[in-house]
Amino acid sequence: MIIKEVEPRHVTTNLPAEAKPAGNYRWTICALLFFATTVNYLDRQVLSLLQPTLAEKYHWTNNDYANITSVFQFAYAISMLFAGRIIDRMGTKRGFTWAIIIWSVGALLHALAIPFGTAVVTALGWVGITAFTVSVAGFMVGRLVLAIGEAGNFPAAIKATADYFPKKERSFATGIFNSGTNVGAILAPLTVPWIEMKWGWQAAFILVGVIGFLWLLFWHRYYDKPEKQKRLSAEEWAYINSDRDDTSASGVPSATTTPQPQSISWLRLLGYRQTWSFAIGKFLTDGVWWFFLFWLPAYLKAQYGMEKMQIMLPLAVLYSLTMFGSIGGGWFPVHFMKKGLAPYDARMKAMLVIALFPLVVLAAQPLGGISYWLPVLLIGIGASAHQAWSANIFTTVSDMFPKKAVGSVVGIGGMAGGLGGVVISKVGGALFDHYKALGHVQTGYTIMFTVCAVAYVIAWVIMKSLVPRYSPITTL
Repeated sequence: MIIKEVEPRHVTTNLPAEAKPAGNYRWTICALLFFATTVNYLDRQVLSLLQPTLAEKYHWTNNDYANITSVFQFAYAISMLFAGRIIDRMGTKRGFTWAIIIWSVGALLHALAIPFGTAVVTALGWVGITAFTVSVAGFMVGRLVLAIGEAGNFPAAIKATADYFPKKERSFATGIFNSGTNVGAILAPLTVPWIEMKWGWQAAFILVGVIGFLWLLFWHRYYDKPEKQKRLSAEEWAYINSDRDDTSASGVPSATTTPQPQSISWLRLLGYRQTWSFAIGKFLTDGVWWFFLFWLPAYLKAQYGMEKMQIMLPLAVLYSLTMFGSIGGGWFPVHFMKKGLAPYDARMKAMLVIALFPLVVLAAQPLGGISYWLPVLLIGIGASAHQAWSANIFTTVSDMFPKKAVGSVVGIGGMAGGLGGVVISKVGGALFDHYKALGHVQTGYTIMFTVCAVAYVIAWVIMKSLVPRYSPITTL
């Protein structure tokens, strides 16, 4: 493999960590990541909003829908493992480009679910083909391709953040771009039902797929490696490197030293408690967000008889609350850093406080008889806390691993989170069908909300036990 040497920047090397940079181009990169994440979540939520229509049209049960979403989650989990490794090797710019091309194609394939489903079941030689069989197979194909592409978003975004931001700003930057998940979740209920009403359900998938290709134009124009970025001032570059551990003594990556390997084996990374801490934290908590994202429209319909247009406002309000968690959660550790704590220790302290907020979801069902707005608001607080948690748990990776390993570790954790999502979706689908047959589907949702409420406290205890104090990896 040929590794090209990069001409180092000539910068002032004694910039103190607290100095203010001359320039803010790194926030342009953060904006690009924010819009990519918005598109990412807009694409994946379209199906959940169309679920009532599609379930009625093709006679899906809750378990059928759970199977379709589980294909996405399982494929996403496996793809996350490889996505991190591929992006570490390809680089952020090229890796992100391929990721969004694949997931935009996947979004478009949903509009062709019926012809693709027909092709799949015909190729498999299934007999007695029905519209139900075709629809399930077709949407599974679309979800599979969507998942493979979308798996690249967070490894690439976290890697770009590690490249363009000093450690003290990373959780805040992560919180900002991660808030794109909330914006996507807000835009979807405000637009998808209207698009379906005007042009049909296929049009919703087509339009969100096209948006991804438009984003690529801006990505290719404005993103480059920071050491090659002509729009980045020398002073801002020095500021970015002011608290970095994996640079040369001057704060600038050396072009004369022996190049380090561009990827590290998964087996070696799994030998570190820091990797397991991140992966277990993701496994226990990512499924909560998946559950809220994929099942809330079905919950509002099942428990309150709400139709598509009625669901729009409650979901928009709920996901608007998550904006505060994502951005505020990213800022929160700074409060403890100013008191002298190391970045990782400050993050873990902030995450403990954040882990307590989802406990309010325990009251969602008991208070739901008063008004549907009470569970909506309580779940909104829980979802907001998840986004605050997510902004910080991602950043623990760049706190403790050198940047050459960040994509791979995020990929391992992403796989664990995806598998957690598969578990919670399958368990939820089975519970809802079981209790629906008994005449009180509300019990199924009570059980699932309880799981969602306590997951973060359990995750924090395990993470803290594995890595009780700041322990950066310096041997890779």
